[in-house]
Amino acid sequence: MTMTKIAVIYYSSTGTNYKLAQWAEEGAKEAGAEVKVLKIPEIAPKEAIESNPGWKAHIEATKDVPEVTLEDLEEADGFIFSMPTRFGNIPGQMKQFLDTTGGLWFQGKLVNKVVSAMASASNSHGGQEQTILSLYTTMFHWGAIIAAPGYADPITFGAGGNPYGTSVTVDQEGNMKEDVMEAVKFQAKRTAQIASMIKNGVK
Repeated sequence: MTMTKIAVIYYSSTGTNYKLAQWAEEGAKEAGAEVKVLKIPEIAPKEAIESNPGWKAHIEATKDVPEVTLEDLEEADGFIFSMPTRFGNIPGQMKQFLDTTGGLWFQGKLVNKVVSAMASASNSHGGQEQTILSLYTTMFHWGAIIAAPGYADPITFGAGGNPYGTSVTVDQEGNMKEDVMEAVKFQAKRTAQIASMIKNGVK
């Protein structure tokens, strides 16, 4: 069997989705995958970033995390995306990157990639589910295979019960209101396992 390659791709302004990405990395590694954690390039104006101390601090703290490239997408067998919601949709930073994947899509190089997604918001009905589903729309166009956690493990209920992908609520101080670490790891393991089945053949 060839080792499965998983790219954990996140966008985070103040750190929540970076933490989710780190937990996903742990889960995928526990499933035997080779994992890269990659960030979406920041496109927000410098003035906006400078006006928010938490945003500025997070960018500085993660300056050594590599930015995702199209080559990373081509090389990986599966992806786990993590992002905050923006009015029930994916952030502009994520959308801009996805819009650069047309060449890979046209060449069929994203077909059968295994994908799962996670999201955060500042309130419990802030659009987390819709954000995940919005990202999955692009994945359907890729011909990717969605590996949602569903209710394949009771851990999903303890983390809030989102079957589309782990989601979390974050207060104004940046604290996660739900305990989602184990749910994230389960989702990542499931993604890596399904990617391995597709890459190596179901045993």
